[in-house]
Amino acid sequence: MMPASQRTLHPLKPDDLAGQLSTWLLDDAQRLHALHICRAVLQPLYITDWYIAAGFVRNLVWDKLHKFKPQPLNDIDVIYWCDINVSVERDRAIEAELRQRADLPWSVKNQARMHVKHGDPAYSSCLDAMSYWPEKQTAVGVKLVNVNVDNSTALTLSSPSISINEHEISVDAVFGLEGLFALTLCANPKRDISVFESRLVQKNWLTQYPKLTKLNEGK
Repeated sequence: MMPASQRTLHPLKPDDLAGQLSTWLLDDAQRLHALHICRAVLQPLYITDWYIAAGFVRNLVWDKLHKFKPQPLNDIDVIYWCDINVSVERDRAIEAELRQRADLPWSVKNQARMHVKHGDPAYSSCLDAMSYWPEKQTAVGVKLVNVNVDNSTALTLSSPSISINEHEISVDAVFGLEGLFALTLCANPKRDISVFESRLVQKNWLTQYPKLTKLNEGK
């Protein structure tokens, strides 16, 4: 693990980070394809509160900042919030539809029921659910949204969304993107610190990404 004093922070200003992330997603054919497929499956179900989150976003940023070749997607975490049907069977049906369209490692979970598993108050949205995730840098989600834009408009890194035909990538980070781009890892005080410590061991992040720095809880 590289000491904080030796780390080089990403040169972008905080307002530019979402735009940079969007640009990286645009340049990643597999991730971009996954976003299109996810939107195509969820839109007919009238599910608008959804994201692809966690490692799908986090690992892309870490790979880029380490100048690593993007690693294969071993898990695509699709989260959505819908209190009309909170059955596990519905999640499995959505996963099956996603796999039918793209043979990728989809994992779908309705956040309207996940509070029960973790012993939390009921979540009111995907963003609320992510606010309980063990480390702050993982609580980032991306999705495609409808927009009415002039496709000839120049794209800039200062925009939090980048146009893709008639859609754009929406980036939502519960705790902001600064910590993720600064290559730090810190626990979420809403969750027991032991969960964070266990994930550090299980995921082997500090070895896999040597520029990461673990911060004290809540920093």
